[in-house]
Amino acid sequence: MNEPNGRQDWVEDVKTEVTGIAKEGMNHPSTPTVLTGAAIGLAAGWLVVGGPILGALAGAGIALYTRVKK
Repeated sequence: MNEPNGRQDWVEDVKTEVTGIAKEGMNHPSTPTVLTGAAIGLAAGWLVVGGPILGALAGAGIALYTRVKK
């Protein structure tokens, strides 16, 4: 969606994507990407202060953001 000033409404796009993932599960095209990002973040979390849970959340968030940004 585009706002009148030409800026993309990424919040609505994220809501749509997360809702689609929740409804379709593994059948949604974004699910494998987000799960891969979470796994990479989990592995990185073991090496960085913050732990694996925060790493997994960060990885999933980054993967979702890059998926929506396209």
